Amino acid sequence: MAEGEPPTPGEARKSSKKRKNVRDPDATETAKRLKRGPAVNLKSITDKKLKGKLRRAEAVFNSSRKKAIQVNEWLLPATAGTLEAEGIERTWKFKQEDIVQAVDVTAARKVFDLSLPELGPYKLSFTRNGRFMLLGGSLGHLAIMDWQRAHLVCEVQVREAVRDVVFLHNETFFAAAQKKYVYVYDKRGLEVHCLQDHTLVNALDFLPHHFLLTSIGEYGVLRYQDTSTGHIVAQHKTHLGPCSVMRHNPYNGVIMLGHARGCVTMWTPNLTTAAVKMLCHTGPVNALAVDPSGTYMATAGMDSQIKVWDVRMLRPMHTYYSHAPVTSMDISQRGLLAVGYGRKLQIWQDALRNKAKSPYLNHNLPGVMEAFRFCPYEDVLGIGHSAGISTILVPGAGEPNFDSFVANPFQTVKARQHQEVAALLDKLQPDSIVLDPDIIGRVRKEPADVARQRREEEAAANTARLVAMRREAEAKDKMKGKNKPSRRHRKKQNNIIEDRKPAIKERQKEEAARRKEAAEKNETAIPKDAPRAVRRFYK
Repeated sequence: MAEGEPPTPGEARKSSKKRKNVRDPDATETAKRLKRGPAVNLKSITDKKLKGKLRRAEAVFNSSRKKAIQVNEWLLPATAGTLEAEGIERTWKFKQEDIVQAVDVTAARKVFDLSLPELGPYKLSFTRNGRFMLLGGSLGHLAIMDWQRAHLVCEVQVREAVRDVVFLHNETFFAAAQKKYVYVYDKRGLEVHCLQDHTLVNALDFLPHHFLLTSIGEYGVLRYQDTSTGHIVAQHKTHLGPCSVMRHNPYNGVIMLGHARGCVTMWTPNLTTAAVKMLCHTGPVNALAVDPSGTYMATAGMDSQIKVWDVRMLRPMHTYYSHAPVTSMDISQRGLLAVGYGRKLQIWQDALRNKAKSPYLNHNLPGVMEAFRFCPYEDVLGIGHSAGISTILVPGAGEPNFDSFVANPFQTVKARQHQEVAALLDKLQPDSIVLDPDIIGRVRKEPADVARQRREEEAAANTARLVAMRREAEAKDKMKGKNKPSRRHRKKQNNIIEDRKPAIKERQKEEAARRKEAAEKNETAIPKDAPRAVRRFYK
């Protein structure tokens, strides 16, 4: 087409089609995520009424999908970033110094090192919104800090060994497993409770939707403590010896324990025995982690193997081998798997669903690793080691969009108070912790053989009852004509008083006749001229 000439109809259609493809909202990532299955084939339906209903339903579905795409693009604008290598480069060769120089100033400030060699090694925990970090040194050092603002909230020295620490429902309270008992502290560092039922505890965990603090220790007893009421909900003896590996499944609240015999057990407060017991390794289980969706579980043992399991089918999917037994493990919100041993830390991307060939990132620590956790809603990994606390950047680890009703990193004091009240009102009961939470509220369908057996029993009972009624009817004496329906109907229609009057009158007539007859007999025997006073002497 020459310059200045109007386009032909075919060219106009092509250009409009190109513009339509460019502006097509179905090509976005949100549209692909909200994509429905194939539509109903209306051509094969002959019923006009049904065809109209299906056409209207399809129109409603398409309209709702378009509105959901627009709302998601407006409310969830952020996208997760990731490291991309060019040419022959590999992401696992990138150093933290290179990553810090490539990001903005706000993200670079989140990388720091706290040198505390005299009080470590350290264990740490994050709040659900990722704003506060809890530090627990093995020599008694406890601290809460707003790590993004580098603000120390509280610090306390308990002067005894600390084995594990965990936040409770928010940053106002935390629990520490000390030398003998478990203690609860507030955000000022003051001791609030001493849980003497939890003795010699090695690992702690908290279920936020149920307000349950769980512990396991040297005696191998799993305890559930309700932090809202203060009561022990349940305590189970595992009979598998001391245990120090415990994590909970965020999807259903089931507690998972790793034991020295290489098996992993899953527990609920409702059962006194393990709901699931599976052999995972040939040696002791050192670490385990569960992804936020509750679909995959990763375990590591003394046999230097890392196994990924499908929790739904309880079968292994992939197996990785490490140079040394892994001592700590965690999974981020977007499915990044972090494993560590000694001074070495590896982070794997897409290693749960598929078999990964090489790690995503490598990092060397200044001290021997103790534990690490991914920070929620941040691309940050907090590491506790013998030299103190360190944080590193892991692009693509955290969820970029948060729900303020679930966890708000920017919440105020008033918002935290409202959220605490709402969480208490929405608190789930311990009975709701089951392997399949979708089964709650569902009508249980009987098996086919049970339903068939029940129908046969009902039919046999009805047949036996019918036979008994027939025998009873045959054994009765038949009275002909004395209990006819017409006779019963006449009895009901007659007035009871009127029905009794003839009998009463007849009785009265008979009595009067007897008295008259008796009087006549007496008159013949007694003289008429006899005085009344001597009549009684006559018979």
